Amino acid sequence: MKLVVLGPGHPFRGGIATTTTALVLALRERGHVVDFLTPIRQYPKWLYPGGGGGRDAGACPEIEGAHPVLDPLNPSAWPRGRRTALAAGADVWLAPYWTWAWAGWWRFLLAADGPPVVGIVHNPVDHDAGFFSRAAASAVLSRCRGLFTHAIALERILKVDYPGVPIASHPLPATSVEEPPNRDAARRALGLPLNQRVAVFAGLIRPYKGVDLLLEAMASLPVESDWLLLVAGEPWGDEGARLERRSRAADLRDRVELDLRWLEEEALGNVLAAADLVVLPYREGSQSAMAPLALARGVPVLTTNVGGLPEVVRDGINGRVVRAGSVREIADALTNLDTGSLDRLATGARETSEQLTWGRYAESLEGLVETVLDRAGREMTEQSNVEIAKS
Repeated sequence: MKLVVLGPGHPFRGGIATTTTALVLALRERGHVVDFLTPIRQYPKWLYPGGGGGRDAGACPEIEGAHPVLDPLNPSAWPRGRRTALAAGADVWLAPYWTWAWAGWWRFLLAADGPPVVGIVHNPVDHDAGFFSRAAASAVLSRCRGLFTHAIALERILKVDYPGVPIASHPLPATSVEEPPNRDAARRALGLPLNQRVAVFAGLIRPYKGVDLLLEAMASLPVESDWLLLVAGEPWGDEGARLERRSRAADLRDRVELDLRWLEEEALGNVLAAADLVVLPYREGSQSAMAPLALARGVPVLTTNVGGLPEVVRDGINGRVVRAGSVREIADALTNLDTGSLDRLATGARETSEQLTWGRYAESLEGLVETVLDRAGREMTEQSNVEIAKS
């Protein structure tokens, strides 16, 4: 098939950019011709309150056939983006959806005639969504001819919200599966002790991810507990200041280390290699790109029962799943994980990761695209027959 993928890639950072780039490469590996149209900029500064303008040249590979022609924040640039997409002569356009900030551009793209559009739905609505962002999501996704998402739980939601639209799902694979560094070497690089168990939260730090709950769980652990928590990632807004204040309290002394910055690939590799356990204590959410990254490195995951996380993190197999919002259940899970349990879960993590590949992800998406094309072909035939009958 001839495909156009429209979404972020090099030099931008974040899960959407890395997974969209990985999708393009996987589709090409399976023999498809794929044009990749990328943005000149992603977000207005007030929407992305992190550093670096959301850029990291090392976060995504710079790949052939990528054209930085999109500017979702500048309506005067939208016609150029649409003309470029049309010029590719694709069978289908693939469009990742995750935020209302691109909704105006997506609606413009979908308003006129063109190839069928399949939405790659990372988030059915923004985190902490209000009326406006929900309306923006509906205005875009209702115009797509198919929707592909990353969890059965999200697939069920989309089927209720968009009845009659072909929908499929497949969990996100890891975006990087490089050989991890030695654990002791990684801990030395990070200044972490070699003789303690290390739990890690890594990634963008936002309120919905529940890092504050994890700190409270750490504070409630028995005095003799040998768990050390490393929180590594870029804070959203004033989240960093709150975490720093809390971590200085007496009940967290010598239990928490903070590394509050954007983690480039090498630093993230060290953080995951140093971990005995990755903790994703989400209050709410759809899924996490960090879970497959951890599993691919043989690191078990402790997470909560939100969105599609329990579909990837299987309780007692490759990690633990606890009730969202429960400090006590997070603390109990940490307390009950002994060395033998962690070793068994690490084995399960590696086995799970072997099943989560970009080839299988692309194959699942292909099935949906073929369904969309078959339906579009039937509709064109029916329309043609109607016009012939009228004449």
